[in-house]
Amino acid sequence: MSVERGLPSAGRPFRLLTVLDKMIIKELFQTVTAVLVVLVVIIVSRKFIKVLAQAIEGNIANETVMTLLGMKIVIATTTFLPAALFMAVLMVLGRMYREQEMAAISSAGGSVFTIYRAVFWLVLPLSVAGAGLSMLAAPWAESLSEKLMHQDKQNADIRGISAGRFVEYSDGELIFYTENVDEQGRMHKVFVQNKQGEKTGVVNAEFGWLKNLPGGLYLVLENGERIQGVPGNKDFTLEAFSEYAVLVEKKATILNLGREAITTETLWQSKELRDVAEIQDRFSTPLGVLLLAFLGVPLAKLSPRGGIYGSMLVAFGIYFVYGNLQRVNHSWVISGALPSWLGYFWVDALLLLLGLMMLIRLYGWSWLLQNIKEKLA
Repeated sequence: MSVERGLPSAGRPFRLLTVLDKMIIKELFQTVTAVLVVLVVIIVSRKFIKVLAQAIEGNIANETVMTLLGMKIVIATTTFLPAALFMAVLMVLGRMYREQEMAAISSAGGSVFTIYRAVFWLVLPLSVAGAGLSMLAAPWAESLSEKLMHQDKQNADIRGISAGRFVEYSDGELIFYTENVDEQGRMHKVFVQNKQGEKTGVVNAEFGWLKNLPGGLYLVLENGERIQGVPGNKDFTLEAFSEYAVLVEKKATILNLGREAITTETLWQSKELRDVAEIQDRFSTPLGVLLLAFLGVPLAKLSPRGGIYGSMLVAFGIYFVYGNLQRVNHSWVISGALPSWLGYFWVDALLLLLGLMMLIRLYGWSWLLQNIKEKLA
């Protein structure tokens, strides 16, 4: 296998990208895309089931469902980009070791820095993209999702009601049924069962509609009669009415955005420990892309008798510990057990140290220092 060197030599023009760079970049890009798509589809599918359930119940408008799906894809992509790149580096370079392509590269004068050069041609743009996702896109997606769901709950309308179907509100305390719903959303022949403590009320009315009033969403009924009492007792109240309103559910009027939905600029100006911890979490995506790719290069090196999945299992263990340390760091910063300035880098510093230790274990101190001096010279 012939490999073009990245450094200029006598009689040979300098090339920004070598054949080897292009080959590794192409395979890495295809692999990281495939892995990321699989991870995002699995995670988003599980979360999207809850969104569909709320849409069926009438708490979310049908027009909002696809927007929420897109926002969840953005958030999941931000979360799993470092993990997808880590797996892609291990898969691509591991295959090259097993098929003796790395041996051919070494015989042509290539070194581990040659591999790092090719890998980081893709990693650096991905880290910039990860920074944009975590700092700008993900907070915007979280904010838009919360605002859309809040708006739909504030403006709940006839969308959850259909003729000939029982509908529940207020966690089953209110159940009603209508024979027909006209184009204006007016219900005809309405049956309502309403629980108030131990008492149960049953209402039959000719007409009804949903209306937002001070205090919440009400079902307003016209021309009917109501029976109310405790089941099993003989003491019941019977009355006829021309208009009667039943509280469907109370509506919150204040939208409280979670910290994940607050803009990075706002968090950066805050001195509150929870905001500082959130900023640190957002830095973890671009830093994770860089450091996990750095660690993946020596981790992908397999011994001739090593198993195919050996490095992958070790990688899963490292990523599991790394993710848990980030969550622990988040809680420590919030509680004040760890200085906020230290929380910015100690987990990432451990990951960088682990990558350096693996390089030293594979190649030795003298080799590493010699190659660094050559590159600097």
